Amino acid sequence: MIGRFRRLVPPGPIRRRSLPRLPFARASGAGPSAGDPSEVRPGNLVPESHVAAMFDDIAPVYDRLNTIMTLGLDGRWRRAAVTATAVASGSSVVDLACGTGKLAAALAEQVGPFGRVVGVDLAPAMVELARARYRDLVQLEFLVGNALHLPFADGEFDAATIAFGLRNLADFEAGFREMARVVRPGGWVVCLELSVPRPRWWGRTYHLLFRRLAPVVGGLFGRRGAYEYLPASLEGFPRPEHLALTMRRAGLVDVSYRRLALGAVALHRGRVPA
Repeated sequence: MIGRFRRLVPPGPIRRRSLPRLPFARASGAGPSAGDPSEVRPGNLVPESHVAAMFDDIAPVYDRLNTIMTLGLDGRWRRAAVTATAVASGSSVVDLACGTGKLAAALAEQVGPFGRVVGVDLAPAMVELARARYRDLVQLEFLVGNALHLPFADGEFDAATIAFGLRNLADFEAGFREMARVVRPGGWVVCLELSVPRPRWWGRTYHLLFRRLAPVVGGLFGRRGAYEYLPASLEGFPRPEHLALTMRRAGLVDVSYRRLALGAVALHRGRVPA
């Protein structure tokens, strides 16, 4: 059992190079805690090529920085995402925006050697690191690919996941539709993503701290620019209740969500209708 989910009431080495400044517009002046769904971005405003180049650049330090900035809690959140998929031994899962493969590897352990897990990421350097790190897991493979255009058949997997990658997609609803397409009827689509805590005053305080701290930590590893993008990507990003509505519009049912880390992270899941 997942527990504490809120049910939605239906309504080769990569060479470093200078990266372009990644623009984010504040949503109608309301910031990341905007309460009006009309003020929420439908997708990432940054071109996919820029996002891929940025993640290629930070790939060597990505895991270390995640551990530092989450105080080591990211492993606990990934375990919650694995549980939310409800997959068992022999199941198949696709993990989108897989990065260096940590969630995909956790899923591979869950499904065992007779299961199948495919990790997909737009950044070749991330995929290269993931392949090197988990080459001994026979049930796990990694592909360079676009989460909005997956090279898989309808209903090919028992579940689909995306962790801290939805914010990078050009169209959030299209991302959920594509995940639902490749999952069999009755299977789960799971999204683990950053969020803005409640109440509003704490959300604003958290976002201010995150916006200032992330570039400083990134700067220690020579990646300040990339870690200015990460907190900025929360600008106008849907709050958990709005993201749940997006999942329903994408055709998912039994949509629910759970807040983690005092609301700084949200875990959503929805079922592909039978």
